[in-house]
Amino acid sequence: MRKADIQRHTRETQIELSLNLDGTGKHDLRSGSGFLDHMLELFTVHGRFDLTLECHGDTHVDLHHTVEDIGITLGDAFSEALGNKRGIRRYGSNILPMDEVLMLCAVDLSGRCHLNFDVSLSREKVGDFDTELVKEFSLALCRHLRATVHIKQMAGENCHHIIEAIFKALGRSLGAATDIDRKYFQEIPSTKGILV
Repeated sequence: MRKADIQRHTRETQIELSLNLDGTGKHDLRSGSGFLDHMLELFTVHGRFDLTLECHGDTHVDLHHTVEDIGITLGDAFSEALGNKRGIRRYGSNILPMDEVLMLCAVDLSGRCHLNFDVSLSREKVGDFDTELVKEFSLALCRHLRATVHIKQMAGENCHHIIEAIFKALGRSLGAATDIDRKYFQEIPSTKGILV
């Protein structure tokens, strides 16, 4: 089974997270931010992962440590659940419309970290959530998953819609990339013979 249970305890956050790559979108999310819970719900449902998350963070300061550390922990969980990545599709991409927004997301589970985040967010906050933290979450996830991720806004103005489209497109792209490819079953999809 492609599952992982990760704990991350620091002076800033205490996180317990369980991930099943071969799930159905079941989720139980308690991040400390209602908006982030909603975004992670969209990510989970559209990626068809099962995700359980409980985070107690220093939200009296702000949400930065909580959001970044959840990205780190989620990246670690994906990395552990994927193991040597044998049989995966490796690549996944999605162009997702969300009302006036059009968002592109492309993922390569290459073992190399790179984030291209080409998004324009005109507001500083949506609900309790600092919009700049979307990039921080994405970067933390990329670093700990060791993936190349391109997120490009092609149209859109409403910040809630833009962020929602990012999480949906990222979930769908990771769902496709982590899926087992029958053509590569029992193979590692790289001419190097390794994805690290």
